[in-house]
Amino acid sequence: MAYVTGSHHITLSVGRAQEDVDFHVKVLGLRFIKRTVLFDGSTPIYHLYYANAAGDPSSVITTFPWEQAGLRGRRGTNQGREVLISVPATSLDFWHRRLTEHDVEVADVEVFDRRRLAFRHPSGIEYVMVPNDGDDRIGHPGSGVPPEHAIHGLHGLGVHVTTPDRTVEFATDTFYAQDGLREHGDRVALQIGKASHGNHLEITVNRAEEQGTWHYGAGTHHHFAWNADTLGNQDELKFEIEGRGYTDISELKDRKYFKSVYVRTPAGSLFELAVTHADGGWTCDESPQELGSRFQLPEQFEDRREELLAALEPIDV
Repeated sequence: MAYVTGSHHITLSVGRAQEDVDFHVKVLGLRFIKRTVLFDGSTPIYHLYYANAAGDPSSVITTFPWEQAGLRGRRGTNQGREVLISVPATSLDFWHRRLTEHDVEVADVEVFDRRRLAFRHPSGIEYVMVPNDGDDRIGHPGSGVPPEHAIHGLHGLGVHVTTPDRTVEFATDTFYAQDGLREHGDRVALQIGKASHGNHLEITVNRAEEQGTWHYGAGTHHHFAWNADTLGNQDELKFEIEGRGYTDISELKDRKYFKSVYVRTPAGSLFELAVTHADGGWTCDESPQELGSRFQLPEQFEDRREELLAALEPIDV
């Protein structure tokens, strides 16, 4: 029987490359683990990767900085909206002070009877810090963030929809959500897959805003990737999803570090089924100590290295 283990990564379309690096590394203290390029299309755009100390798949945030290409998106409904980040349960006061000191506007919010911190990426994308007990993923103590407060990894994804029932149905019948749907006002939450952390899907009813854009564009989510564990299981999941009538699904795509299949959900959010295969992983082209230090390219782009570097905004990590 096919299964989903939990989350793998989230991918965002952001603004400038340097402000994105500064936000994730200098403010949030995440580890910069990879700099490469978007594999799709012909426009040279960075693909930047950030993670916790070990680069756990369920901790990874990746970004495409589209501002340089002049392409912006529109946040709205029927779209991924909130990046949910897991932090130690006792760390919210620390993070409130740190974000404020870095001129990031932060608000205390209460969801499911627990305090959270809400703030935004420089491009406008919503981030939410969620306190968690028992999350054993090791945070990266970077840029002055002490180990006891470092970000564990992803908590999950917040999506906005006009018809929540369709998304819940898709998650439970097709994406192996666990039992235990929770409700809080206009929001419902569930967990996808077997993992104990990083796999929360929160669905907010939003009929007030217009449809958000699904194309690449600064200021918007692009997709959320779930961990399909093995290539055989990934293939079986794809077969099952198509068999349920969700045929807006891609063929297998080789992303060098993992292999991916993408499916458009009924409410519009793009989900990915990702597998870190035997020949992939973050250390397939760099040692663990060197992660993120060199501009990496897939073989088909190597003969364009100098051209691509010249076209991209220089970044300093």
